[in-house]
Amino acid sequence: MANENRPARNGAELFVRALENEGVQYVFAVPGEENLAFLEALRESSIELVLNRHEQAAGFMAATYGRLTGKVGVCLSTLGPGATNLVTAAAYAQLGAMPMMMISGQKPIKSSKQGLFQILDVVDLMRPLTKYTRQISNANTIPAKVREAFRLASEERPGAVHLELPEDIADEAPEPDTHIFKPSDARRPTASQKSLEMACDMLREARHPLIMIGAGANRKRVSQALIHLVNVTGIPFFTTQMGKGVVDERHPRYLGNAALSAGDFVHCAIDRADLVINVGHDVVEKPPFFMTPGGKKVIHVNFSAADVDPVYFPQHEVVGDIANSVEYMAENCGQCANHDFSQLMEVKKAVDAHLTSMAGDSRFPIIPQRIVADVRRVMPDDGIITLDNGMYKLWFARNYPAYDNNTVLLDNALASMGAGLPSGMMASMLYPDLKVMAVCGDGGFMMNSQELETAVRLGLNLVVLIINDSAYGMIKWKQGQEGYADFGLDYRNPDFVTYAQSYGATGHRITHTEDLRPTLEQALAAGGVHLVDVPVDYSENRRVFDEELAELTCRL
Repeated sequence: MANENRPARNGAELFVRALENEGVQYVFAVPGEENLAFLEALRESSIELVLNRHEQAAGFMAATYGRLTGKVGVCLSTLGPGATNLVTAAAYAQLGAMPMMMISGQKPIKSSKQGLFQILDVVDLMRPLTKYTRQISNANTIPAKVREAFRLASEERPGAVHLELPEDIADEAPEPDTHIFKPSDARRPTASQKSLEMACDMLREARHPLIMIGAGANRKRVSQALIHLVNVTGIPFFTTQMGKGVVDERHPRYLGNAALSAGDFVHCAIDRADLVINVGHDVVEKPPFFMTPGGKKVIHVNFSAADVDPVYFPQHEVVGDIANSVEYMAENCGQCANHDFSQLMEVKKAVDAHLTSMAGDSRFPIIPQRIVADVRRVMPDDGIITLDNGMYKLWFARNYPAYDNNTVLLDNALASMGAGLPSGMMASMLYPDLKVMAVCGDGGFMMNSQELETAVRLGLNLVVLIINDSAYGMIKWKQGQEGYADFGLDYRNPDFVTYAQSYGATGHRITHTEDLRPTLEQALAAGGVHLVDVPVDYSENRRVFDEELAELTCRL
């Protein structure tokens, strides 16, 4: 910011200086009149304003920035309806452990000429959805509140924070000696030596140990430590949906993804295990297995202790920096003669055969297995796919092998529709040299489809794949499972090709199965924003998930 040596002219300028001090790159925003002083301060700052078309998308982008970088993503709204539109994004970041700060405006708090027009208690509204929420009532307190909010947002377990900046406080001149607080050099504590030694003892005593990898392990250092642990011990592993890619899923010890709650091949492996080493998972993700008294033993390895839950009560906890804990186990356990992985590896053979069995099917509309296989073929090893929420998310979680961490971005915590496109936009902004594809259902895409304009305006390179069944497909599947009649879940879509073109993007419609792969390759190579509309045959949901898996898994 220009003239940083002079005192800040007002609270808004002081706030923006505090954000610069925290290393903020972007503010994702739908501003209102209560934000105008803040907007002017941003104009003169080093921070880039990204103007969105809906506050929810701004919040999704800020949260995804936090997820991908480990730094706090920042979004901005006005008061009232602008702030309430951030609520879903707040829950998305909070449940998904993504560091994000929301800034909302407010009418003047020291005097008012408009009564209660648009005024809500946004601070209380955000309280159950955030780690920290405060109204700023004095410009001099801005630096302390910003620093505290950033500290809490990024501290394990990361999450959402909120600050409300009233219009008169934004205009208020702070005292000349008001100073900005530098971030402290805080280090995560390591687990105790005793807890680490006990974990190693339990691992050595087990006959059929199994590693489970969850969302909290999706950090570069943790990924490297886990690869080391798997390699030196030979212990097979599986992942939750949000743990995909922590270890390259081409690894010979990878058993699969727990996309389904029960009844999949992975659950056969879990049933055969006598010890589960649970790395980075908590019960905010759908539990991939349920603990029972007297059942298998579980070691909880995480940044924080396990919440007590009827379905999850680990016998031992290793609480501290995950990477250090896993590295200690790798260095001090090694291969054990009494370990027997033969039954677990039988599961792997069955998984590998099942996941490739229909990948070349040529029927049209295209079945999910073929869609997933074609996307995997066109995406490079470091390419990023971002998934919205719908039936296809289960197919991609099970059938799409991830080769590196944070190359498959999905949300299995809040599991909100509408997040896929903004997440893909954020990935493309951060990594312009990587290939990025947002995979959306027609329902989820339409919840934030207006952000196509933002993507085109920002000059992003992004392919948006719309899996089109003209219905809320996952709920239709569940409806059938429950024995209900097919009712109330079908709708009509716009012409997605024309819709994309109206925003300045390039639209493609798939009319033959064999056209999908070359169309995706062409779109990824061309650059710019491309939308690919592909019809899907979801009859495979019932055949595979309700019938075939039940028959195949009972044979193992």
